[in-house]
Amino acid sequence: MSGSERMPEVKQEPQAPLLPGVVAVALSTAYLIALLAVEKQPLVIGLLAFGIVAVLVAHYMDWLDPVGRSFAEREGVLSAYAVLAACVVAAFFHDNHFVLLLFVTVLLYAVATLGLNIEFGYAGVLNFAGASFFGIGAYTSAVLNTYTAVPHLLVLLIGGTLAALIGSLLLLPVLRTRGHYAALVTIAFALLLKTFLEVNDVLGGPQGMQVKGMSILGWSFNDNFEIGKIEMSFYLNYFVISMLLLCGTFVLVRRLERSWIGLDLDAIRLDETAASCFGLDIARWKITAFVLGNFVIGLAGALFGMVGGFVAPNNYTFADSLIMVSILLLGGIGNPWGVVVATFIVVVLPEKLQTIQEYRFLLYALIVIVVLLFRPEGLLPRPVRRYFPGGRA
Repeated sequence: MSGSERMPEVKQEPQAPLLPGVVAVALSTAYLIALLAVEKQPLVIGLLAFGIVAVLVAHYMDWLDPVGRSFAEREGVLSAYAVLAACVVAAFFHDNHFVLLLFVTVLLYAVATLGLNIEFGYAGVLNFAGASFFGIGAYTSAVLNTYTAVPHLLVLLIGGTLAALIGSLLLLPVLRTRGHYAALVTIAFALLLKTFLEVNDVLGGPQGMQVKGMSILGWSFNDNFEIGKIEMSFYLNYFVISMLLLCGTFVLVRRLERSWIGLDLDAIRLDETAASCFGLDIARWKITAFVLGNFVIGLAGALFGMVGGFVAPNNYTFADSLIMVSILLLGGIGNPWGVVVATFIVVVLPEKLQTIQEYRFLLYALIVIVVLLFRPEGLLPRPVRRYFPGGRA
């Protein structure tokens, strides 16, 4: 080929600016601090109304698209800003037990829902027993902390492992069924597990069990501590480890999504017949997604048991599994960022609106219906997947 016949150069699109994402993180942090700080119901309702109007205006003015592109193309930097923002919120409420407990609950539910996202969003495996595997992890921490001296970090891993192993009992019926029939298998498991916990006296029966607080290398997570002359809530200990767990799970999910494994799981979710024609082992990948997802859910549950200090069958019912599913639907199936945002909405909103606490399930249903009607893809647009050789993105 002569010099005059060179291949045309491929023009690369300029990378999305970082500023829209940074501004969105800063505004969201300020709004979250304000929402968590107010107590009077009129102020809470006013802030919620302001937030809804602000989002609608931003959508109408097309301000959300630059933010979405910024997060899609500058995810690494903006993830660091998001972690920093979470630390700012925790520092602002450093001595407020209730707010920090609520914050930790959000983080651990986000971890559990990311595990559910691996099953639902990537492999298309329906699991309506997420709260059951969450409860298996929590009960594991209760039993091991009561009857053994297993190091607490190891307790977390055992909780995740037991959730994965017990979940493997459902593999055969899940693999032999599809669609709503597979969902019925997991629903039946959720009902059976709750009944088992209620009639098992070793596990506390319907009254439940107490769970000892976490301790690592002699550092008790259930004791307040001081930095200088400032007293800190002991929940900051749990915030730190919960944030580390969320960051690790988020990185795992995103790397999984952008790898060749994620590509295989996507093919299976979209069309099993076509995927099998191209040589993909459908059963193997479904097993992988189901086991890995339940391990992540159990891991979060084991830590949540020590955070709450108590476990009972009524805390891990089928209704609680539906809450996890509603988080997944709100955030957008297969969208990790959307899952984190939706978890804040589903967990924080009922706690701030105490006047409608008894109608929280009706509220969840209403939010899900509205979102599915107007934004079937979820609250946030799903980031574009980019596959690179070696699984690098």
